[in-house]
Amino acid sequence: MARSHFTLAALATSAVPDLDVSGARSYTRSGAGEFDSALLSTRDGSTVIVRVPTNQIAETEQSADLVALRALTTGIRSRLPFEVPRYLGQAPVAGTRAVVYDFLPGEHIAVEDVPPGDGLAGSIGHAIAAIHALPTAFVGEAGLPVMSSAECLTAANSVIESAASTGLLPVALRDRWRDAAADHSIWQFQPTVINGSLTSDSFLVEDDVVTAVLGWSALRVGDPARDLHWLLAMNPEATDGALGAYASTRQVATDRQFSQRAMLYAELEVARWLLHGREVRDQTIVDDAVEMLDGLVDRVRSNSMNPLSTATGPIMAVGDVEAMLDRTPGDRTDAGGYGRSGGMKPVADDQSDVSSSSA
Repeated sequence: MARSHFTLAALATSAVPDLDVSGARSYTRSGAGEFDSALLSTRDGSTVIVRVPTNQIAETEQSADLVALRALTTGIRSRLPFEVPRYLGQAPVAGTRAVVYDFLPGEHIAVEDVPPGDGLAGSIGHAIAAIHALPTAFVGEAGLPVMSSAECLTAANSVIESAASTGLLPVALRDRWRDAAADHSIWQFQPTVINGSLTSDSFLVEDDVVTAVLGWSALRVGDPARDLHWLLAMNPEATDGALGAYASTRQVATDRQFSQRAMLYAELEVARWLLHGREVRDQTIVDDAVEMLDGLVDRVRSNSMNPLSTATGPIMAVGDVEAMLDRTPGDRTDAGGYGRSGGMKPVADDQSDVSSSSA
């Protein structure tokens, strides 16, 4: 049973002793999520959000998000052209914890609604570039994953082989993914700081400008294509605007094989969904993933564009993959994305355990 906004307000005042609440209301942005959440108005005119995870997956994500937010110090945040939620306090409740953050205003926008041109698309590109331009040292100092390009390749291989070991991965996909992983020319890139779980839902927007980025639980040093691949699902002109702004802000060109790697990551999301279903022993998810894999094979065979590597055939467009992922029953739409990974339950790129850490 969901906790009431009155209960959540009481927890928030316990978490932040000087919090003077003048009003409270339940907050869910789109249906039932994995957090009980409420927006609280304070007598000084500010707004905060309190969130309590409702299951272990959400609690693990929240713990990782707190570690990341603590790593994003005032100095690091000053390098970013947007806001990041601030952790204000926490209180224990029923074996988990209520966490209070400042609430950041802004609107979410669907990826298909990003208009062409340099407006919002350009602002998104600048925002991602700012993340990737952050100094990498603070990530390791916070105990967060720091992955080399070789380790990113190993992580992709792990997903491929884990999916293959289920016996449910079509041979055609297994072979094409293995061929792509074996094509070392597409894995020559410089790792950067990445958010690690960006989707269009990660961004808050006002007047075609990104004002905030939510959900930092996968913060790490890794492959920048992980933050960029979803841009290919936008209107082509919007994609051009975002990638052009990204390149100009970083003053470097995206690596030549970025699109192949980004497309591979998009396809592997279906494998990750399969592995998640197996992990949580949910046959509904497994059956859905198998259906998606079959559809992916059909789409790949019918699409003659965008080779994945010199050794494979064509791949499906990222937009097609994203459309498939959008319909999954595991789409996690919680209260505003404070700590939200977005989309399906992700399979970790490494075995680092940050769930036991606290802010």
